[in-house]
Amino acid sequence: MPPVKIQYFSDVLCIWAYIAQVRIEKLSAEFGEKIAIENHFCSVFPDSWTKIENNWGAKGGFAGFNKHLIEVSEKFPHIEVSERIWLDAKPRTSASPHLFLKAVELIEHSQSGDSAIPYLERLSIRAAAQVRKAFFKSSLDISSWQEQSRIAEELGIDTDLVSEKIRSPQAFALLAADYDLAQKKSIEGSPTFIMNNGRQKLFGNVGYRLLEANVQELLRNPPLDEASWC
Repeated sequence: MPPVKIQYFSDVLCIWAYIAQVRIEKLSAEFGEKIAIENHFCSVFPDSWTKIENNWGAKGGFAGFNKHLIEVSEKFPHIEVSERIWLDAKPRTSASPHLFLKAVELIEHSQSGDSAIPYLERLSIRAAAQVRKAFFKSSLDISSWQEQSRIAEELGIDTDLVSEKIRSPQAFALLAADYDLAQKKSIEGSPTFIMNNGRQKLFGNVGYRLLEANVQELLRNPPLDEASWC
């Protein structure tokens, strides 16, 4: 049977997507070729400064948001979050790192062609993990080219090639397609998992066992006239 398709939508500035990263990594490790994960970005922090001012202005602004994220992180010991999150570095938008990662995705495809690369070994997935780590663990401004180029160099990616892709229409088109798909799928936030042709949508802080149960039910491959029990 064909692999179970999982469309995964996230925003790199979203702490819940940072928390969920280990879950999707575990899904990939456990099910391997039985699942096909499509990575997409959604726009939760299109203008982060305005968003934080609107939502947290009366509660301390960036300092209040920082306190909230530290409290959230304490409930999830598998993640590392800097005590200076959103204080030292204040990325203006998630669109910039998203565009950088789409440029990396283009490079990845040009190098691998149509060959299937395991999810966790994909250059774009490794880069996304490094981008999130740089922001949440090290409180670095991942919206800046300086930080993006540093991450590219760490991964052995030609920064001139990344810059070329960012300046080309291709990376913009890929990112625009992601944002458009998120709207068409009525994505409410980050992270969101969609399976079974849109019949199963899991949004927010979803535990691993729930994700696993949904995948296992779809792998059971019920007859076409039988609805999934998930």
